[in-house]
Amino acid sequence: MWVFTIYGFYSIACAGKPDGTLDPDMVMVRARRKDHLQNLQKRCPELASSQIISPPNRDYGYRLIVPKSVWVAALREMTEEQKWDNFKSEVRKRMGLDGADYTDALREVGEIMHRIQESDTRQGWS
Repeated sequence: MWVFTIYGFYSIACAGKPDGTLDPDMVMVRARRKDHLQNLQKRCPELASSQIISPPNRDYGYRLIVPKSVWVAALREMTEEQKWDNFKSEVRKRMGLDGADYTDALREVGEIMHRIQESDTRQGWS
């Protein structure tokens, strides 16, 4: 699952057990930038006690390993705080120049996903 928030971008997957099988009760909250996980920890104190790890030779350079129930609670909190009508504008406002690369990436992802929209409903978008 990919999650784009005003705090950063995260890829969520089940964590592994020591025997190599998947643990459906634990998730890896993965990020390409450490500050995105730090932003998330500041927003969601229940994630602050989890150490940000950086395993070598992985697609996502940074991750938190947390119980799925903790991640669900964090998602709920972020959903309940939503009070904006334009996500990309809100990210730009909150992150400013420090988040320009993230804001640009959001615009590019939006353009790519717009291409798959049904042609009879395609209009301008924001």
